[in-house]
Amino acid sequence: MSGEPSPFLQFLPLVFLFVIFYFLIIRPQQKKQKAHSELLAKLDKNDEVITVGGVHATVVSVGEKTVILRIADSVKIEIEKGSITQVTKKRE
Repeated sequence: MSGEPSPFLQFLPLVFLFVIFYFLIIRPQQKKQKAHSELLAKLDKNDEVITVGGVHATVVSVGEKTVILRIADSVKIEIEKGSITQVTKKRE
């Protein structure tokens, strides 16, 4: 033997790095994305929400891809569902 490590031992550090990346980066991001999708699926009229831009609003109606929000007494806007980051208060 010439003292060279086996090919398996040469790839072991790469496998170890992938496992670390999976548990520290990929898996938590997948969980966060799944929770956000569930939040959007449960969105309903009169829920109070916060958008990506920081706008606090009340849901007027929910469509397939968009949501109409009331941000003031006579001001309504239509935004993409994905722009909602948080539901602060569910309707009663």
